[in-house]
This record gives sequence, C-alpha cells and structure tokens, in this order.
Amino acid sequence: MRGKEDIEDFLDRLDSGSADVSEVEPNLWLVKTAAGAEVVVHFAPPVVILRVAVMELPGGAERQAALFRELLAYNARDLVHGAYGLEGNRVVLVDTLELENLDFNEFEASFDSLTLALATHLGALAPFRE
Repeated sequence: MRGKEDIEDFLDRLDSGSADVSEVEPNLWLVKTAAGAEVVVHFAPPVVILRVAVMELPGGAERQAALFRELLAYNARDLVHGAYGLEGNRVVLVDTLELENLDFNEFEASFDSLTLALATHLGALAPFRE
C-alpha cells in the first residue's frame, strides 16, 4: 500500500513539477496549478481523496434543479475520473483512489481529469453562479 511519502512524491511530480503544493495540515495538501485550479488532496488510508470546490449553490429551486441536471449529465458523459457532488451548499468535484495499488499514472490521470473537467465546464456553469 502507498504511504504518505509516495503521495508527496506524486504531488511533486504533477505538472512536471510546476504545481505549487503546500501541506495545509497533516495529510492534507493544496495544489495550485499554473492554470489556476486549486485541488485539495487528502491522504486518508486506505484511500486518497482529490477534491475541487467548484461553486456555491444558486438560490431558487428551479435554478438548483437545472444545475443538478447539468451536473448529472456531466457525470454520465464527460467525467472519466470522479464526479460532481454536494458538500453543504457547495458544488464539489471529487475522486477517491485506493492506495493499495496506486501508481503515479493513475494519480496523475485523476488529477488531470478533475482539472480538465473544471476548465471545460466552468463556462457552462457560469450562469448558475451568483
């Protein structure tokens, strides 16, 4: 099983080493990419969790329903890794990877999938932002 040191090594290698990585508390890192994405990585054996805060929920039941429909469609057709979900009143994009056989390629693919989805979907989600 991969340990904390392995995850730190994976983080150092992201974006060919150009990502800004800071450990904000034990086993929890904030990764800022050159494109401006901020991904939180949480080492929580037996898994590692990657999470991106996307936006606050809009007001009004109709707007929320339309947003949820859009997010579910993205989950079904666009996301290779992870899924959109809710965390309180925030929309998040999250993926969970098992540490047992995790390698850098899988970790990087998950990270890249989340940051690409964020970049691709933000324009379409902009009307729901307040």
